[in-house]
Amino acid sequence: MKTQRVELRRLFTMIVLGIIAILYLCAGVVAQDMGAHHYPSVSAAMDADTETIQDWAKQQLAKSPRHHEWVKIKNGNREVNSFVVYPEVSKKATAVIVIHEIFGMSDWVQQLTDELADAGYIAIAPDLLSGMGPNGGGTAEIAATGNNAVGQAIRALPPDQIAGDLNAVAEYIAKLPAANGKVAVGGFCWGGSTTFFFATRRPSLKAAFVFYGSAPSSNPQGQPYTVDKAALEKIGAPVYGFYAENDMRIDATVPPTTDAMKELKKPYDPVTYAGAGHGFMRAGEPNNPQPAAPVVKGDEAADKKAADDYQKALTAYKANRKARDDAWTRLKAILAKI
Repeated sequence: MKTQRVELRRLFTMIVLGIIAILYLCAGVVAQDMGAHHYPSVSAAMDADTETIQDWAKQQLAKSPRHHEWVKIKNGNREVNSFVVYPEVSKKATAVIVIHEIFGMSDWVQQLTDELADAGYIAIAPDLLSGMGPNGGGTAEIAATGNNAVGQAIRALPPDQIAGDLNAVAEYIAKLPAANGKVAVGGFCWGGSTTFFFATRRPSLKAAFVFYGSAPSSNPQGQPYTVDKAALEKIGAPVYGFYAENDMRIDATVPPTTDAMKELKKPYDPVTYAGAGHGFMRAGEPNNPQPAAPVVKGDEAADKKAADDYQKALTAYKANRKARDDAWTRLKAILAKI
């Protein structure tokens, strides 16, 4: 009887450990799928660390000699918490609004905003989730509430509220004493699509930089993509597209957008970067480590697969790095002519 009880305890322990291992594996698979597609995951533990918080970005910001400040910009009854960085220049500067990814206000977004200021521009990144948290906070507060919370909150933002927030930010930044009144906008992923949308709501923009985002559509949800020509008709700024070769979800929208913008006689200049994947501006950051070569284990089939996977990862890494560098050079060259 005693032996049976021992065996039952051992069996029960093995079952519990097995269930824990399966749950852990499933969580990892879900996390990888969300991260790979650059859609929001934002669980309090995993996503806040991998997508919202980047220690290297914090460290670079801490070393920056430029003036940083957080300001609350009024949009009716709303206050939009915004990160502003000033360039060290002797003349009044053009302003650039940075629209964050679907991950919300991340350390990476703040670091990129600082990079724009380093290039000579007043840069401002609004947290479009400001006031949307359970206690009136923004991205950080929402990220701590649970899995996919930030993504769900961003998808639920009313278009008119987004446009109102961005217009308030544009009005604020254009009237700063250090600004020359010119305002451009650039966004990434969800922010890229939002940039295109905002260009339809603010014709006075000097330029719109769309990073792997799509033009406004007029099709019902679940139906084939159709460009909203009525919206595009309202655009007054040239639109510059930055796209990845390995991103057909977005790339498939570029030809109809090109045709529509040409028909409407609106300036649109899309560029696709060879070998790059969606989100290459983040994935191609110099701070991201190069993939490590696999250790040979003596299993011919396993070693070949590991070597093939490594080469694939290395090729993607190099393509994203080059795409980021080339896109950054292009962005600064266009801004310099505004």
